[in-house]
Amino acid sequence: MPTQYEADEAALRQHMDKIVEGIRAKDLDALRKLYAPDVISFDVQPPLQHVGVEAKMKNWEEAFTFFAEVSYEVRDLRLSVDNSLAFGHCFGRLSGTLRNGATTDGMWVRGTFCFRKTEGEWLIAHDQASVPFDVLTGRGVADLEP
Repeated sequence: MPTQYEADEAALRQHMDKIVEGIRAKDLDALRKLYAPDVISFDVQPPLQHVGVEAKMKNWEEAFTFFAEVSYEVRDLRLSVDNSLAFGHCFGRLSGTLRNGATTDGMWVRGTFCFRKTEGEWLIAHDQASVPFDVLTGRGVADLEP
């Protein structure tokens, strides 16, 4: 029988799988269910923060407008779980076929997720996607791979 830690970690990994599935399907309703209503998101797109689940969904909706078909890949997911709080970090890549027919491999970003367990359900309370930057130029470095 799995320990509570193992059960929570398995639930969080399934949660991450649902994010991947929701992005691939461009399913905002499915994605909305994975975030806390008061989520704070620090994404690669402006502004500096997206506050609340509707702002997060607007961010995803805008990202989806570029793609005819979209894919999302997660690598090297690490999780730490403690009762009602958990965090994870991974590398993520959004890629696919653009509306103009061109394909893009996208870029790898560093992803951090903070989860809160409420009434037995894990929800994303905070997420952050970032790219390294070159200090001398002030520009993001988007050609790195894990």
